[in-house]
Amino acid sequence: MTHPIERITQTHPNYPTQLKRYLKTDAPETIWARGNIALLTNQQAHLNGDLWALFCSSRCPGQIILKAHELAQQFRESGRPTIGGYHSPVEKECLRVLLRGSQPIILCPARSIENMRLNPEWKEALAEGRLLLLSIFDSKHRRSTAVLASQRNTFVAALADKICIAHASEGSKTLQFAQQISEWGKPLFTFDVPANRSLFQCGAQRIEDFCP
Repeated sequence: MTHPIERITQTHPNYPTQLKRYLKTDAPETIWARGNIALLTNQQAHLNGDLWALFCSSRCPGQIILKAHELAQQFRESGRPTIGGYHSPVEKECLRVLLRGSQPIILCPARSIENMRLNPEWKEALAEGRLLLLSIFDSKHRRSTAVLASQRNTFVAALADKICIAHASEGSKTLQFAQQISEWGKPLFTFDVPANRSLFQCGAQRIEDFCP
C-alpha cells in the first residue's frame, strides 16, 4: 500500500488552527503529510485532546534514560498518542518502544519527507493507519540541521496538548525551548530528579503525578 504525500497550506481546511494561535506569523505556510491524515485533521475525535509531545536533550543522565523508557512503556500500554521528532538518543528509544504498541504516533523529521527512506517499523505503522509523518520543510531540505530541528520542535510543541521534556541540559537550547512552552501556558512535565531543577524553575510539573 502506497502513502502519497499531501500538501496542506494555510488556506486548506485541514490546516491545524492551533499553529496560528501559538506560532502567529511564524506558522508554516505549508505542511507535508504522509500517512493517516485523520490524526491531524480530527485531533479531538481521534486523540481526545491528549496528544503528548516527547523531548529530551542529547546528553541525559542514566537515571532519566531509564525513567523515559518506562514512561514510553506506560504510554504504549495506556494507548496515549504521541508526537515528536524522535531524534535524540532518548527520543529514538521512546519511539522504538511506542512502535511496538497500537496507539497513534505523529513523527516530524527535521527535514523534507519527500524521497525519504522509511525503515520497516515505520512502514508497518503506516500500513496500520496509526502513523503520520509531518514536515514543514520542502524538498530542498534533505538533511537535518540544528536550525531545522529547532523550528521542528516549536512546530511539534504547538500541535501537542501536553509536553514532557525528560531532561534539558543546563544552558541548552532545550531549556530555552522549555521557557517558551511555559510562556505559551501549555502543560509542561518532567521527571522529579535533581538534574531537572532548571525545568521546574521554568514551570514544569511532576510527570510522576500524572503518570504514577
